[in-house]
Amino acid sequence: MKIDITEKLSIPEGVTLEINNDIIKVTGKKGSNERKIFHPKIKVEKIDNQLMFKTKKATKREKIFLNTLKAHIRNLIKGVKDGYEYKLKICSGHFPMNVSVQGKELIIKNFFGEKKPRKVKLIDNVEVKVEGDIIKINGIDIDSVSQTASKIELATRRTDYDRRVYQDGIWIIKKAK
Repeated sequence: MKIDITEKLSIPEGVTLEINNDIIKVTGKKGSNERKIFHPKIKVEKIDNQLMFKTKKATKREKIFLNTLKAHIRNLIKGVKDGYEYKLKICSGHFPMNVSVQGKELIIKNFFGEKKPRKVKLIDNVEVKVEGDIIKINGIDIDSVSQTASKIELATRRTDYDRRVYQDGIWIIKKAK
């Protein structure tokens, strides 16, 4: 059944939002972030301190896409207002592992006694700190922060080993909410 949908998203104080063509730019106290959004049947406009999403004769698919757009914009607003943080734990029971950040790379040395260090390229606009056996990843873009955490966790993945016995690696222990 096709219906007309109009939904609102309020913009909090301290956050400015600009729409140029299909690019939404959000600026707050932590910085600025932007995302390209486009759907031929959904119009996004800023009226006063609210963002309006309008669609005419929308199907279930357009309603789903509209809610996805709202979620992305909410994530942009939360990122520039509060930021996102992931925490990872370095677990090394068999061999002592050395983890350090050098420039735009995270270097993992002596993982299971390997001679060659494993390297992870870090995504721009993400801050990575190693504090003891905890790695903290901070940023304003949830996609960049989560992708960086995932890349670090996958760098210490070992196939054909029982994870219940060989628990060595770097594991995500706290995700952004």
